[in-house]
Amino acid sequence: MIKIQKFVFNTFQVNSYILQDESGECVIIDAACYEIREKSEVKEFIEKNNLKLVRNLNTHCHVDHILGNGFIAETFGIYPEYHEASVPFLVAAGEIAGSFGYAMNEIPLHARYLKDNEKITFGTSILEVLYTPGHADGSVCFYNKEQRFVITGDVLFRDTIGRTDLPSGNFDLLMKSIREKIFTLPDDTMIYPGHGPETTVGYEKQNNQFIR
Repeated sequence: MIKIQKFVFNTFQVNSYILQDESGECVIIDAACYEIREKSEVKEFIEKNNLKLVRNLNTHCHVDHILGNGFIAETFGIYPEYHEASVPFLVAAGEIAGSFGYAMNEIPLHARYLKDNEKITFGTSILEVLYTPGHADGSVCFYNKEQRFVITGDVLFRDTIGRTDLPSGNFDLLMKSIREKIFTLPDDTMIYPGHGPETTVGYEKQNNQFIR
């Protein structure tokens, strides 16, 4: 059974998640830790729970969600996995980070590119990759069918949606992603977003006024 630990990191208040199962293996999703305190929090959680970090997964490559990728690579030897369409964001990441007062001197090489509908494994657990562009090219969600949860990054939040006014944002495409990839999941599927509180697919179908 997968246990989910949420951390809230950096001034953008990004939700980073560590998923672990009974095997002792774990993955981190959206390693946004930047300050020394935040990095220590991740390292201490993994060490105190005797976990083995085996994957670093990115829902998308906007700067606020990847600030900890260098730390994860340096500390654990685990390199990021993201969709290939995210690469243009990485090319400009250092400059964009600097405009917000963050230093990203080195962007670690990717371990591999994620693909739509592929199965990501760790321990005895499986996550399915759902390609969900619209907020940004390369955006993906991670879905676990057995426990009915999905980690959505900045695609869908409680009562709202990801912004579409940034480079490669597209409102119509975002609506298509939400309707075809997320709203087709069971209503009791828990949504763990990239910012803010958890919600469910059923709640968003009934209450999210941004979805047309």
